[in-house]
Amino acid sequence: MYSTTTWLTALLLALGSFWPVGGPPPPEIVRGWQPPPGPYAAGHRGVDLAAPPGTPVLAPVAGTVTFAGPVGGRGVLTLTLPGTGTPPLRTTFSPVTPLVPAGTTVPAGTPVARVAPGTHCPETCLHWGLRRGDHYLNPLLLTRRGPSRLLPLGGRGAAYGP
Repeated sequence: MYSTTTWLTALLLALGSFWPVGGPPPPEIVRGWQPPPGPYAAGHRGVDLAAPPGTPVLAPVAGTVTFAGPVGGRGVLTLTLPGTGTPPLRTTFSPVTPLVPAGTTVPAGTPVARVAPGTHCPETCLHWGLRRGDHYLNPLLLTRRGPSRLLPLGGRGAAYGP
């Protein structure tokens, strides 16, 4: 598979990442990531984030726009993330109206597209995907998360009293 160094690099990228829409607070996740059991099986190869048409789509991390155009009648933008191994991580957004052309290098937080009306969700949403080669990953790996806190067995009261 992929080396430990590759995954550590990807995790380090996540420390400086943005949500592609909304935030703070983070947007509502309309539909979560459901990896398929096989390469051609049913599943949801990304997450759907609630976002009305016209919402700016931000680059969640620094990268290079490697595709910006229509696919199957929908606008799609792909951002390739440098320094994430071979093949590099790629994150995709649809349906969108791209704001920057392919070949543009953008820092994290840069508006790269706007959410376009589409039929992917019952309400308008942004479909956000993440891939390494042909392998789909959960794009939420690229989001900021608060620090983890471990609580003692039995809950707060067990360690801190009533």
